[in-house]
Amino acid sequence: MSDIMSVTESKMDKCLDALKANFAKERTGRANPHVLDSIMVDYYGVETPVTQLAGVKVPEATMLLVEPWDKSVLNAIEKAIRNSDLGINPSNDGVAIRLPFPAPTEERRRELVKACKGYAEEARVAVRNVRRDANAKIERDEENSEDGVRREQAAVQKLTDSYIKKIDELLKTKEAEVMEI
Repeated sequence: MSDIMSVTESKMDKCLDALKANFAKERTGRANPHVLDSIMVDYYGVETPVTQLAGVKVPEATMLLVEPWDKSVLNAIEKAIRNSDLGINPSNDGVAIRLPFPAPTEERRRELVKACKGYAEEARVAVRNVRRDANAKIERDEENSEDGVRREQAAVQKLTDSYIKKIDELLKTKEAEVMEI
């Protein structure tokens, strides 16, 4: 029983981590260094993440500062950021790249909230799929009596409910952050 529960809890934690990663990528009016995590730069023929080529700082709430350790890659980083789907126009001063984050419009904020709700729903579905798989394993376990199966499935449901609640809390927090002016 505890083996199935620990595996189930581990899988549900991964669903929560994936949701947090998706939320971190969403661009609000604040500068967030995680928006650069998925941007790859051609560095001597190898696709390398920006975060491995440069230090990323947040000097003020609406500005990111990207300082490459190798100055020869500065233009490649700028080009990769410009070609990404971030919608940010980088400015290169020869030493570092500044990324200003303009405050999103009301319409853009609503789109961001809608995207966040979609991520939250995907996470809920993933948690429910983990629950379904755990319940199927419990039913297949021949050592369990009918009462034992019901007891274990109730424990899995309780765990599922707690993770759904965590997802809803994360969504509520992110929604408030996005709608904040």
